[in-house]
Amino acid sequence: MNPRRLVLLLVPLSLLAAGAFGVYRFATREAPRQKPQTQAPAQLGPATLRYPPGAPQLAFLRIQPVAAYAEPVTETLNGRIAYNENLTARVSSPLAGRITKLLKQPGEAVKAGDALAEIDAPDFAAANADARRAEADVAQKRAAFERTRTLVEGEVAPRKDLEAAQSELKQSAAELTRARERLRIFNFGRGTTGDRFVLRAPISGIVTERKANPGSEVRPDLPDPLFVISDPAHLWMVIDVPERVISRIERGQHVAIEVDAYPAERYGERFLGLVDYVGEVLDPATRRVPVRTLVENPKRMLKPEMFARATPLATEGRELVRVPNSALATEGLYSFVFVEKEPGVLEQRPVTLAIRGRDESYLSDGLRPGERIVTSGAMLLNSELVSGD
Repeated sequence: MNPRRLVLLLVPLSLLAAGAFGVYRFATREAPRQKPQTQAPAQLGPATLRYPPGAPQLAFLRIQPVAAYAEPVTETLNGRIAYNENLTARVSSPLAGRITKLLKQPGEAVKAGDALAEIDAPDFAAANADARRAEADVAQKRAAFERTRTLVEGEVAPRKDLEAAQSELKQSAAELTRARERLRIFNFGRGTTGDRFVLRAPISGIVTERKANPGSEVRPDLPDPLFVISDPAHLWMVIDVPERVISRIERGQHVAIEVDAYPAERYGERFLGLVDYVGEVLDPATRRVPVRTLVENPKRMLKPEMFARATPLATEGRELVRVPNSALATEGLYSFVFVEKEPGVLEQRPVTLAIRGRDESYLSDGLRPGERIVTSGAMLLNSELVSGD
């Protein structure tokens, strides 16, 4: 084909393709996205905002009622729930051997002296045999002593034979006492069958932990106890108190306790502790003093090793309104909260801070228990109020 004729043919085709591509792009072009339109609130006064029903700003607000709590003497401190060691026993085997039978399971109640497990222990079998041998020896020496005494009284044998028999009897009795004392240390008692050692509960309580399995080898130097027996209704909470606030903590003081598992707002549970011990020595690494509180746990809701938040309370018993720090708006030296007067109507109200904590603060004036405030979104409302001015 003539090159000139080929060029004349390709040019119209190229123009036609470009036009078709332009029409396609125009037809498929997305319309510009519309930004959501916010609806400005009506300002009823210098410190009050009214939002119409369905205003998008309301979706960003969280409104909750406030409650009063006992007045704290310091900010909330971190602590942990622990066993009451005065009511806890960690039971290990005093002998090396093998577990043949487990008699108690976690969660079961036990009394002092109840059997926990049977252990096949060679040392116990030897101690049991020594005791039986000592009993037989004492019986033999006592019989010999009685015969010798009869002969001496009949002037058939000399008195020195009676003294020798008496001495041998005392030696045998002493050996029997030693053998029985060894069995007593091994917690020997009724219910033991044959030469198997029975591991028994030293105190009454609940089996809270068990690290023993049938057939497992045991010995006295195991790092973990075989059984832990405690009373879950009585616990401790251990708090590491900073040096700067230790002067506000004293024995007999009440402490409010909160745990993540049972928020007071949802479950209505308020746990209280009583300061039982204030440490005498400061930890040089953390600069904190250990403080131990007694915690009554009749419903057994608290569990050892739970993390907790502890708030030492004032002895006067005054109550203050508590609010989350996210509810506070600050301008200079003044703090405000937004109170819901009615649905959609929010009032900015000044409040007086008594104690400001890391997450929550206590107010001495400005709010009453039961009032509903904005706990999330206070900064948005504050900006709306400022822009309205």
